[in-house]
Amino acid sequence: MAIMNIREAINRTLHAEMERDSNIIVLGEDVVGGAGTAGGQEAIGGIWGTTGGLYAKFGAGRVIDTPISESAIIGAAAGAALAGKRPVAELMFADFIGVSLDQLWNQMAKFRYMFGGKTKCPAVVRMIYGAGMNAAAQHSQSVYALLTAMPGLKVVLPATPADAKGLLTEALRGDDPVMFMEHKTLYGVKGEVPDGEYRQRFGEARVVREGGDVTIVACGRMVGFAEKTCDKLAAEGIGADLLDLRTTSPLDEEAILDSVEETGRLVIVDESPPRCSLAADIAAIVASKAFTSLKAPPAMVTGPHSPIPYARELERAWVPSPQKIEDAVRHVLAFR
Repeated sequence: MAIMNIREAINRTLHAEMERDSNIIVLGEDVVGGAGTAGGQEAIGGIWGTTGGLYAKFGAGRVIDTPISESAIIGAAAGAALAGKRPVAELMFADFIGVSLDQLWNQMAKFRYMFGGKTKCPAVVRMIYGAGMNAAAQHSQSVYALLTAMPGLKVVLPATPADAKGLLTEALRGDDPVMFMEHKTLYGVKGEVPDGEYRQRFGEARVVREGGDVTIVACGRMVGFAEKTCDKLAAEGIGADLLDLRTTSPLDEEAILDSVEETGRLVIVDESPPRCSLAADIAAIVASKAFTSLKAPPAMVTGPHSPIPYARELERAWVPSPQKIEDAVRHVLAFR
């Protein structure tokens, strides 16, 4: 297996899949790299460095720099998907979905249903989300709960380079719209990536740690934070089942419920405000379907119900942390 970071895994997967399928196109703001910048058009490879080399290999017909209009980007992707292409649309920041909600919510998500299955919408929307880089309230949000609430969309959150490759490959070969969420602080995370063709099916949570005392459910950046907590607790003899959801739509309910039935305790870690959140949804599912297995009320570790601060110290206080996860675990363990 090769060692690479998540940025490299995404870039190489785009290269490989565009070579395999000539119908895949990439469009978004500065995905070429920014014409006129020092070093030429691909000096940047997108502001996140994930689309480098695509323009030189596949040309302007398949790698398209767009105007600064998220509604136009997503609208073009929706139309291209209906016309037989497999567009990969990039939203520079996930926070900007607000101006393209009609294209996502009322169009992409509903095409197959409203047209009786006679058409499909194989579009992938890559969007960069999450706090941790002092990007302030309009560029740091985790919008996966909002998207998960929209029937017809698949929502994917890779936390490792292997999953970045496997899940993106699965997204690019499917026939439904996929919201592919890339946490801005995880691009440099390194790990082993399977060689050759590798696909990871949606709706299958990854078991990161095994233990019988408590179930911890997390996704995205929060998986790494939860791992740190599990390692610390393990030194004290406390065993945690840690599940990385990988996808929130579809959601691996079976894995969550099976684990809770064994441990009797649940902590959900969610990098978003608590109201109508992914954490609240999972807590409700477990409370309604595994109530008799619970030894303690489900605990939610989330951000507060407020915009994300710009100041470094305040942002750090806003984001769920390993210490907050540990506190929640100790809280549910206190119930006997």
